[in-house]
Amino acid sequence: MDLAQIAFFVFAAMATLSAVAVISVKNPVHAALSLVLTFFSVACVWIIAGAEFLGVALILVYVGAVMVLFLFVVMMLDIDVAPLREGYVRYLPVGLLVAVVMLVEMLTLIGVKASLAAPLTADAAGGSNTKWLATALFTDFLLPFEIAAVILTVAVIAAVMLTLRRRPGAKHQNPSEQARVRAADRIRMIKMDAVKPAADPAPAADAAQEPKP
Repeated sequence: MDLAQIAFFVFAAMATLSAVAVISVKNPVHAALSLVLTFFSVACVWIIAGAEFLGVALILVYVGAVMVLFLFVVMMLDIDVAPLREGYVRYLPVGLLVAVVMLVEMLTLIGVKASLAAPLTADAAGGSNTKWLATALFTDFLLPFEIAAVILTVAVIAAVMLTLRRRPGAKHQNPSEQARVRAADRIRMIKMDAVKPAADPAPAADAAQEPKP
């Protein structure tokens, strides 16, 4: 067994254990960190298997962006998961059944693909994974790639427009003006007339001087 096989089994075991930790730990932050470790381990497995582009893309997109954003959202919301976990055992048999069905379907599909796939030629077997992926992306799948790019561009523009649009009655803060504020600008002492006139003490004095029966 060479070093590549040892690294493959080590990262595969790490991915399996961290994936189990994602659904077993009670703290959402720990679950998110376990998912980060799962993605990183799977990316290392892909790199060892020869899919360098997919491994690097998994690290950059999921570990570097999506999971960091998800982790910050979980930390800011501070969700109490105790009520959410009540009655979890009732749905465990259904979850196991669905997991077994999905596993059987995946294994069947992999077996069918492996039996029908044509053997690779010498040139194809020795080619770069990134080169073949780029060639297929910009030749056979050029139209879906362009459509996906347009959809993502429209989504980004829509998000920016929704963020910058002005709503009537909405309150906004200007950080630059808040940083330039001075103590003299925060409070101002003014003199103004009393809103409620002072009470006349004469009726109270007359009432005190009246003889008691």
